[in-house]
Parts: sequence; structure tokens; C-alpha cells
Amino acid sequence: MLSYVARRGLQSLIALMGLLVLVFFLARLTGDPAYLYLPLDSTEAQRAAFNQLHGFDDPLIVQFLRYLGDILRLDFGMSLSRNLPAMQVALEAFPRTLQLAVVAMTLALSLSIVVGVLAAARPGGAFDRLGTTASLAGASAPDFWVAIVAILVFSVNLGLLPTSGTGSPLHWIMPIAVLTLRPFGLLTQVVRGTMLGVLTSPYVKTARAKGIARRKILFVHALRNAMLPVVTVAGDLAAGLVNGAVVVESIFGWPGIGKLMIDAIIRRDFALIQATVLVTAVAIFVLNIVIDLIYAALDPRISHQAG
Repeated sequence: MLSYVARRGLQSLIALMGLLVLVFFLARLTGDPAYLYLPLDSTEAQRAAFNQLHGFDDPLIVQFLRYLGDILRLDFGMSLSRNLPAMQVALEAFPRTLQLAVVAMTLALSLSIVVGVLAAARPGGAFDRLGTTASLAGASAPDFWVAIVAILVFSVNLGLLPTSGTGSPLHWIMPIAVLTLRPFGLLTQVVRGTMLGVLTSPYVKTARAKGIARRKILFVHALRNAMLPVVTVAGDLAAGLVNGAVVVESIFGWPGIGKLMIDAIIRRDFALIQATVLVTAVAIFVLNIVIDLIYAALDPRISHQAG
């Protein structure tokens, strides 16, 4: 298993280097930062001096080689818009995104397991129809539309919740609710589908014949064997949430790494763009390895194959 983790870590490192190279060149396509950071009436000489000060006047290949050397020294430069080390700014913003992602994913997974298992226990029943309708609605509704409607209803019309910021627990309610909705809908469908297949398996029928309690059959025997597909989908959804939840953070003014990345692109802050992409990518790579380890814990056959 350790060799497997090391191999995955090496693969992730290679992919990370490729991503950073791609981001370097794509960031430069956003335009000349001098036009944003200097007054509108600035002269050509002033813009040239600005670019020379920050090394933007060098040939692109020279900038790229300097960029690679800085990465090897773990130096990601200074943020033009914040006048702070870019990596420091990115690392300060990432925990807020991680908090949202963890809470939203925990709620979505917990609710989907309960709803999906109970819906599969009596397929076609009233709870099954209700749960299926709710999950399909949650999976289909666009995040930006739900967020805007939530602000209109709960902030503008009812005045119950703040529209943006992080000052109190009330600020968390709408962002978490919006982020939870889609994962809940998708995971509920997966849990229900896999449970329907597992509940018809011979070992479940044997457990029922032995008189084991129905709740134990559902949430212990059947659920454990239905969890592998759920973990697969949950991992992909969690990676999407960690990837910044850009839309939700932008609409609710949540100061996470997704909003920071968008702001850096708009402001042509090359160093900050590169730092935010790096932090996000590392988080996703680590998450994927953790998910693989969870696979092994749920199914010993996987650990044997990895070994």
C-alpha cells in the first residue's frame, strides 16, 4: 500500500508540474498588467518601467525559466493586487473554502445515505417518490440560480439572512445550503440505485432468514457493500467543491480561494493566479489519494491488488 501511495504521489507531482506550466502561459493571455495598475493617463515610458520592475518586459521564455527556478525554491512571487507573498494570500483564503466544502459534503453525504437507504427499502412507496423527486430537483438545479433565488427570498423579501460576508453563523446558511443541494441530489440517486441491487443479493436474503433486525440489514450489511460507488461519486463531488466553489463564493462574497482566483484573473495578478491554482491542485491530488485509501478500507480486495 505504501508503494501504491508513493506511485500515486509521483503521478500527481508530474501532473502538477504540467498544470503549473499551462497556467503560466494561460495567465499571460489575460493582457498587460500595467494597464490595470497604472493610471489611465500613464505614458508608455511609465508602463515600460512598470513591466521592467516586475520582469514582464523579458522574453516569455526567460520569464518561464525564471518562474521554474522560483518554483524549485518554493518562491511564488508577490501578489500585485495585495502586495503580499502570493502563496501567503492563497493559503489564507483556502481554509474558508475548505470549511464550506467539508460542511457541505458532510451534510450531503449524511442526508443522501439516510434518504437513499430508506427510499430503497420500499421502492415505489411514498417516501421513495418524495425522496426521488427531491434528489432530482437538487441534482438538476443550477447553483447560480439557486443562490440568486435564495438571496431574493431570504435576504431581500424576508430579511432573514445576510447576502454576503462571513461575520456570523447566519452568513454560512445560504452558501452551505446551495453547495449541499447538488451533491445531495446526485448521491441520493447513487445510494438508492446501489442499495436496490444489494438488497436483492443472496447474503441479504440469508440475513433476513436468520431474523436479523431490518435496520441492521439496511445500514450495516447492505450499506457497506453499496458504499464503493457512493465513495467514487462523493470523491468527484468533493473535488469539485474544493476546486473553489467559484460561483457560490462569488455570489455570496465568500472570501475563499475560488473567489480569490477569479479576482486574480480579473486583476491580471499572475503570481496569485499561479499560487491559487497550485493550492487547489495539491488539495485535489491529496483528496484523490485519500479516496483511494478509503476504497481499500471498504474493500480488502483493492488493498491486496494495490499491494
